[in-house]
Amino acid sequence: MKKVVRVAAGQGFWGDDLDAPRRQVEGGPIDYLMLDYLAEVTMSILQKQKERDSSLGYARDFVGAMESVLPAVAERGVKVVANAGGVNPRACAAAVKVMAGERGHRLKIGVVTGDDLLGRLDELIAAGHALANMDTGAPLSTVGGEVLSANAYIGSEPIVEALEKDASVVITGRSTDTALTMAPLRYEFGWGGSQWDQLAAGIIAGHIIECGAQCSGGNCLYDWRSIPDLANVGYPLVEGSPDGSFVVTKHPKSGGRVSVQTVTEQLVYEMGDPHSYITPDVVADFTTIRLTSAGDDRVLVSGIKGRPPTDKLKVSVAYRAGFKAVGTLVYAWPDALEKAQLADRVLHERLDRLGLSFDHIVSEYVGATATHGRLAGDQRNAPEVQLRFGVRGSDRAAVERFTREIAPLVLNGPPSVTGFAGGRPKVEEIVAYWPALIDKSVVKTKVDLIQ
Repeated sequence: MKKVVRVAAGQGFWGDDLDAPRRQVEGGPIDYLMLDYLAEVTMSILQKQKERDSSLGYARDFVGAMESVLPAVAERGVKVVANAGGVNPRACAAAVKVMAGERGHRLKIGVVTGDDLLGRLDELIAAGHALANMDTGAPLSTVGGEVLSANAYIGSEPIVEALEKDASVVITGRSTDTALTMAPLRYEFGWGGSQWDQLAAGIIAGHIIECGAQCSGGNCLYDWRSIPDLANVGYPLVEGSPDGSFVVTKHPKSGGRVSVQTVTEQLVYEMGDPHSYITPDVVADFTTIRLTSAGDDRVLVSGIKGRPPTDKLKVSVAYRAGFKAVGTLVYAWPDALEKAQLADRVLHERLDRLGLSFDHIVSEYVGATATHGRLAGDQRNAPEVQLRFGVRGSDRAAVERFTREIAPLVLNGPPSVTGFAGGRPKVEEIVAYWPALIDKSVVKTKVDLIQ
């Protein structure tokens, strides 16, 4: 058993820094590279791509990331764990295999499937699994055929299984973000299914680095002016120990900062109930975490307690929920806010005159009150204000007609329009989020090896 296992984060979302994976494998010694690509909306985007082309449906940036770290994987033994598979993990693995083969390398790739429930929804609902919305209690049947994607959040066990089969790259669909880090630690240290404290520590390690540089100086509120060299921000890594304690750090000579403050900010990100951070593997108690400075850019995390998980898995469902369009106009001083407010009233009156109705209309005055509302105080002397006006509804034709009402205001509305940002608004389909729970017993994962 290793005394220390180093897991480095190289992506915090699909669209993150393309060079971060390479910098993580070249900046210092690591054992595993964790790449997190998925968010709730990402799954629906990938599903729509797969509908258009059955060979797609995964985060294609991952193939380039793998190309950039291929020497480290093939020659130094660094292993990669990623949820880049999206709704098509097998296609993702096939693309990586082709890329590696063209460069003279053969990889053993573990593919984890079973999280995708889209093709089973009718069967599951008929069997009594209502997949009720966790916020409203409504059954999933109320949105019927509008569902685009439905994926259960799976835990670390299938990733561990792939590592046990000697996979050098593990590609999953909708695993939890935290499992991507926890699984390597669980595998290397042999943590059993009831070692709740260690498993909880692995989950918290994953939570701290799942958003990439957000815990090493990026998007940091505390003393943000003093964060050094953000242009070369170092992405984080954890140095895990068998007892569940770990150090959060980053590679030497990289920018950013790892401190008790930066780690604390990431800990409270999407935390929910601090006593019960629920995952498929374990329930972690964030109130037991102890953070200690262990030197420059080093934070020791210890004392973590966990308890058995629930018998449910969370399911992320995306469904079609109508259409939207958003237009903007910028008004200049003097009286910028008053001009934007008049334009807002004119737009409402013209939409009423046309007989257009929408489920929701939103007006924002960016530069005056959009962020802080009434707390912004008197903004009548704002030097410039952007009117952002949006509509949403089920009638695409009505939304399309709205898009033609923004541009005329340049000449037939209030004066001093200085910016018609983005041209005529575009009609976009709304993809809404439906969180649900399902019995663990009906979600069966599978691990295949591609060589």
